[in-house]
Amino acid sequence: MFSRIASTTAKRVASLQTARGSQFARTSCAAFSTAEVVPGVGAGKTSTGIVGLPADPDAVSNIISAYQALLDRMAASDLPENAQYRVDLENISNYRIKIATENPDDPEMVEELCQCGQVEELVQQAELEMSVLEMYLKERLWEEIDYEVDVEVEHNPDPSKDGEGLGDEA
Repeated sequence: MFSRIASTTAKRVASLQTARGSQFARTSCAAFSTAEVVPGVGAGKTSTGIVGLPADPDAVSNIISAYQALLDRMAASDLPENAQYRVDLENISNYRIKIATENPDDPEMVEELCQCGQVEELVQQAELEMSVLEMYLKERLWEEIDYEVDVEVEHNPDPSKDGEGLGDEA
């Protein structure tokens, strides 16, 4: 899609150059170049469009290493294999590693198959998930907490009386 937009914009610039004459025609505009800078990202990805998240030409390989680091950290921990958080995180990590491995030169395909943003965002998600995993392991959140709660529950099996004793008149 991005390459189609770049192509259309380049055609418009060319028509403006013709209409305005030779002075404008001598000006080159690199922003409308159709040469690929980052493989699989049309006219070249110079920005993610997200403040604070720069474009990364190695994002697909970084996805693999970041999610593998999550799997390695879980394997080295005492987090039970049947803990739901571990099961879910392993499924997500393995899926994203598989997609990135199958499409190493096509970041757009990785984005489309993962359906969770740009490849740079996927790397960022893995890094943030690592901090969540560390907190989860530190606090041992998979363990059940035994505690007693003293709460009186008033149970009135008589359906003819509501909580205010009005019966069916309410």
